[in-house]
This record gives sequence, C-alpha cells and structure tokens, in this order.
Amino acid sequence: MPSNGSTSQLAVNGGPKVREDPWPARALIGSEDKAAVDALFDEAIESGSAPGYNGAQENAYCEEFAQFMGGGYVDAVNSGTAAIYVALKALELEPFTEVIVGAVTDPGGMMPIPLLNCIPVVADSEPDSYNTGPEQVEELISPLTSAILVAHIGGEPADIEGIVAVADEHGIPVVEDCAQAHCARLNGKLLGTFGAIGAFSTMFGKHHCSGGQGGLVYTKNEELYKLMRRASDRGKPFGLDGREQGGATNCMASLNLNLNDLAATIGRVQLGKLPEIVHRRQEVVAGIAEGIGDLATVSIPQQPEGAEASYWFLRTRFNADKATCDKLAFCQALSAEGLPVAENYRAALPHQMDWFINRRVFGTSGYPWASPQYKGDPNRQFPCPNANATMDTHFNLGIHENWGEQEIADAVAIFRKVDAAYRK
Repeated sequence: MPSNGSTSQLAVNGGPKVREDPWPARALIGSEDKAAVDALFDEAIESGSAPGYNGAQENAYCEEFAQFMGGGYVDAVNSGTAAIYVALKALELEPFTEVIVGAVTDPGGMMPIPLLNCIPVVADSEPDSYNTGPEQVEELISPLTSAILVAHIGGEPADIEGIVAVADEHGIPVVEDCAQAHCARLNGKLLGTFGAIGAFSTMFGKHHCSGGQGGLVYTKNEELYKLMRRASDRGKPFGLDGREQGGATNCMASLNLNLNDLAATIGRVQLGKLPEIVHRRQEVVAGIAEGIGDLATVSIPQQPEGAEASYWFLRTRFNADKATCDKLAFCQALSAEGLPVAENYRAALPHQMDWFINRRVFGTSGYPWASPQYKGDPNRQFPCPNANATMDTHFNLGIHENWGEQEIADAVAIFRKVDAAYRK
C-alpha cells in the first residue's frame, strides 16, 4: 500500500537529515566527583596508605544507599553480576534446585544461577513487555523451585507486588535485579525493597555509577546481610564471633567480590545526583511521548498503574500493522535521521545463547543440568513466545538526563518525519 508521505525525503534515501549535530554526552562525571577523588588521593598521599576496601568511604556509601532505600543493609561489590551472585549465594540455595528467571535480561543476570549449581528456569515475559509477571512465574513453580530472580528491564517496574505474592504463597524468596532500575518505583515504593534482596549495578552506564564497574546488594533482613557479607568476601565470618566458628576462620567458600574505597568515593557523589538524574529522564520521556502521541507507526507503551519508570532507555513499540515497512527499515530510517536507536534489546536472549544451549558452565560436563542429582528435565525448552514477540515489535531509544528541549524536539521531528513516510 502507498504511504501518506514521500520516502524520497528520508535521509536513508538521500534526503536531508533532521539532526546533523551529535547528541550531547551524558556528562555523568563532573567536577564534584573529581574533587572527592582528589581528596581521597590527598589523604592517601599524606598517610602513605593506598585506598583499600571496607574503609570509611565504602562503609559510608553502603550506609547512604541503605538510607536512600528507606533503611536496611547494603554490601558494595564489584559489578552488577557479582551483586546477583552474592544475593543468590546469601540465600544458601541447595544445589540442583531451580531458580526462575525472566527471559529478557543481561547474560550476567542469569549466569550466576548455574555458577551456583542451580538450574535456570526461564519465565516468559508478560505480553507486550520485557518484564516477566506473576502468571508467567507461577506456571514454572515446582517442588524444585528454590528462588525467583526478577529483572526490571530498562527501568520499567515489573509487577513485583504480584510476583512476591505468588512467591510468598509457596515460601520462595525473591531477588530483584535492579541493575537498570535505580530509583524506579511501584506504588510509591522503590524497586529493590519488595523482595528478600535487591541487586544493583553501578557500572559507568547506569543511572548512577561507582566508576567503571560496581554493584550494590540491599536487604532489610540483618541475617541475610551477614550472609551477603560472607558471600562477597571469601566467606569471612562476618557477624560470627570466634566461639561460634571455633576460631576466626572463613566459614563459606566464595569469591572476593569486594568494591573498594576509590569506587565508593565516586558512588557517594553520584548517589546525591540520582534523584535529579531520574527526574530529568522522566521529563525527557514525557516530552517525547507528548510529541508523538498521535502517530500511527510508533508508540510509547503505557506504564502499569502505579509504576514510575526510571528509563535506562526508552522502550518504543513499532506498530507493523500501521506501516508500509518492517521494523528494521523503520529503525534504519530513524538512525539515518540521526536518532540513537537500537533495533533490538539484544541479538539473542541469554537462554538462546551458546553458553546456555551447549551448557558451557563447568568445562564440557554439562553441569549443573547433567548432574544425576538434578531431578528435573535437563533438556527442557523455554520458547517464550511473549518475549520473542516483544523483541519483534519493540526497539529502544537511547535517551539520558542531559538531553535538553532541542533534543526532545529533534527526536519528535524525526519520529514524525519517518511516520509520515511509512504510515499506511
């Protein structure tokens, strides 16, 4: 069918671009971060002692993040993947049990499960969403289920209230993967406060960072906190006196996953910026949504009632039934006009990747799936039709808090130009 507009004016076909100028950098690191690091180095030079870990800066960062979350306990670790590992390790899951995990996540949001000799059982997304939901999780619960790991992808809240309610009926702990969802809320409550443990990534691209890599593990449960500390530091007997352990010996086999005072110094400054960072991202999304609300080919999905997304990126729906092109051509046209879009969340979901398909966790053994102690189906498949359909119909726009009114206007103009060219 012919389109209402002319495709000849599209930049992808040789027409003029809507935006020639580069998009502004985030400028996440500023003079205030530098001043804090300079002060740390001045102190190290004066004392003659290099910054370490579990020092004043790291302890303060953990305390301040706990206060930010409304109270509780925090352990700082060296990556978001490490945060997931520590959270699951702290739950003391029995090997060869099953952990339910959403299909749409980072590989590092799933790999800690088999590394702990547990079996990832992959839950489909809710329809038209990257996030899994209560119905999808409940379908997979069995006597083998030992934990549920829920990611809030792109800063959009999953129905964590519903998932926790289902989990509570079965006595199963929930870990929230909030790597992409700093400061996002559901019904006024911060994500990460619903489950037993919340895991955060503070790598350089997240809402707030602690340098190149980092992570935070949060809980309201003091006993879980003690286990988290042991799990992140080679099983040191944190919270146990020498009499309980027969001496001050390490009481759990684990890894050294500590953060450090240098990273924490950056994280403390960054944490102070976080509310404004998220507020500005929400304003950017609101401006774009208002500007393209009447378009046919593209739409911004509505958040569930009570959800306040923090938008690590902007999930955007391509309405193929209203367009004369496919999603790839549409995204290529947007990109040619200068808009920073990614056609897919990622090329493959974690359970569709080589490491999962070929069970490449512990050499060529196929463990933990191949263990005779695993009583489930080691060849179980997870088709995840909702997740695959969402991948087929959605793409992501890379927005951030340093976009101004001109960037919002240009994004809207690009969407409107491409919509006019390709709408039926």
